[in-house]
Amino acid sequence: MEHKPYYLTTAIAYTSRKPHIGNTYEIVMTDSLARFRRMQGRDVYFLTGTDEHGQKIEEIAKEAGITPQQHVDRIAGEIRAICDLLNTSYSQFIRTTDPEHTKRVQDIFQRLYDQGDIYKGEYVGKYCTPCESFWTESQLVDGKCPDCGREVRDAKEEAYFLRLSKYQGWIEEYIESHPDFIYPEARKKEMLNNFIKPGLQDLCVSRTTVKWGIPVPFDDKHVIYIWIDALSNYITALGYDANGDHGELYKKYWPADVHVIGKDIVRFHSIYWVIMLHMLGAPIPKQIFGHPWMLFGADKMSKSRGNVIYADELVARFGVDAVRYYLLSEMPFASDGSITYESMIERYNSDLANTLGNLVNRTVAMVNQYFGGVIPSAELIASAPDEEFDADLRAVAEGTLPRLTELIDGYRISDAVECVLTLASRCNKYIDETAPWVLAKDPEKKARLAKVLYNLLCGIRIIGGLLKPFMPETAEKILAHTPETAELAATEPETDRYAVFGGVQHGAQVGEAKPLFVRIKADEVLKELQAMQEAAAAQAAAAEAPVQPFAEQIGIETFAQSDIRVCEVRACEKVKKSGKLLCFRLFDGIGERQVLSGIAKYYQPEELVGKKVLCVVNLKPVKLCGLESCGMICSAEAPDGSIQLIFPDQSIPAGSRLC
Repeated sequence: MEHKPYYLTTAIAYTSRKPHIGNTYEIVMTDSLARFRRMQGRDVYFLTGTDEHGQKIEEIAKEAGITPQQHVDRIAGEIRAICDLLNTSYSQFIRTTDPEHTKRVQDIFQRLYDQGDIYKGEYVGKYCTPCESFWTESQLVDGKCPDCGREVRDAKEEAYFLRLSKYQGWIEEYIESHPDFIYPEARKKEMLNNFIKPGLQDLCVSRTTVKWGIPVPFDDKHVIYIWIDALSNYITALGYDANGDHGELYKKYWPADVHVIGKDIVRFHSIYWVIMLHMLGAPIPKQIFGHPWMLFGADKMSKSRGNVIYADELVARFGVDAVRYYLLSEMPFASDGSITYESMIERYNSDLANTLGNLVNRTVAMVNQYFGGVIPSAELIASAPDEEFDADLRAVAEGTLPRLTELIDGYRISDAVECVLTLASRCNKYIDETAPWVLAKDPEKKARLAKVLYNLLCGIRIIGGLLKPFMPETAEKILAHTPETAELAATEPETDRYAVFGGVQHGAQVGEAKPLFVRIKADEVLKELQAMQEAAAAQAAAAEAPVQPFAEQIGIETFAQSDIRVCEVRACEKVKKSGKLLCFRLFDGIGERQVLSGIAKYYQPEELVGKKVLCVVNLKPVKLCGLESCGMICSAEAPDGSIQLIFPDQSIPAGSRLC
């Protein structure tokens, strides 16, 4: 069988910070494509990696007191670890700081300059640091970056430019004459109507105010800007050579079958990148697929909102395949997906624990109970006639692969996953229709019982096989219960094995029934996750909130007027008329005093009894909610407005004075 090459890529991840779960959807989705193409017999090369240059990284490293290289080494390591954690089967992980990539990018820049497609000029306009993008005044939206909505700054510097405007007619004609090049259709219309037809401007492709980048080979005052540096990774990884001495991987795999990217960077790939390739005389990728975003509920993920979810945290709680399943099933084809802890738990329990896990577990358990764990013989099964339910189950099972293939070819991954779960639901319905536990009570219906359980194993085998691209570890566990005949196991391509309803080896053992997914107690888990989320939000807010300026200076004599003592909390309770006050009974070394403090939001009364606190004991008494307060307990107000008590060393005796 011919193994036709198939090359697919993700966008390379920017190494500013650890990626959240929304960023990791893309690698899982692309991995599912790669795994399915391998099952079809394709010779797959799957590229991912990291984008490691630019002003943002330079600034982050400076703030952290480390070099940019140290910063990107750490983040690139985290990104690769997440790829590995999610069981992605990439062929190569490229980094744009790799020496080979650096040299090949410089050669590309040199060639484009030599042939007149890059020229030297001066940039005057607006610059967005987070997006690393230059804009004209007319391109701004309400005076802000049209991509991210953040503030921009005035920019003026000498720069090299890529002559995009020269190729406007060509790129417009190319996209319109290749209707499936940009996918989905809405992305293609957006590129033509919003960016190309209004007029392409030449693109700034070097910087002088940034040092963290690949130097322009003939002008060391400039570094090569992100567009040529990052986008070129798709060919430098394969050994593209600007002088024509290409590596074997490039000769074998280029052009790419598909670039899988986020919808926000379709412009860079379908216009900038494609024009660059045309300038170089290189073939154009066959397709660019711009997927939607994964949101937290209805919002983009943000540390300041405390709604950032990381893949490793989800995997630790739910497992790798459950996270893969959720990401793939929750992202629609053309609109943004949504992740919430509630929906994650709901899908885990309903789809994985109930529909899938329960099907496999109870089928295997019944084979063990009624046939000693041995798959019934062909002769016994053949002695029972087919019934109406058998034919319908067979039809659904045999129709699953064709439907799945059609959906994957159209990048409708969530629908493809649902297609496999539909077969699992049909198998569950078949159990209800045939009631094996009733058949088992009648010795004369043993053959019918055998046929029912065998049909279920055949359906489960197809489910297991077709889950391989999406949930590889779970798929192998399922297939361990449905050993195939030698003839079927040798069938190529592998996908053809799952077009067959049958082929489960008679006389083989099904193994022990074990739950694939154990139901989650939603209330308990949600309570824990909510606490984690609130803590993360508070931490992020404290880190980002401005610190209050210092008060005016005072003399030591003014400070000495405050008598601050170590006091022991003898009792503490909430004030009934107030939602924010706690009433303390403090021992100040001489006697007891009552002090009220507005910290009920942050502390439970019982956790403070017995603790030592600091109290200003010479304040004039005041009445709060009808109660007298004789002093003020010292606390610290964080930049985010939260309050924390100041606890002195508990060994200090009550009555000791702060001095």
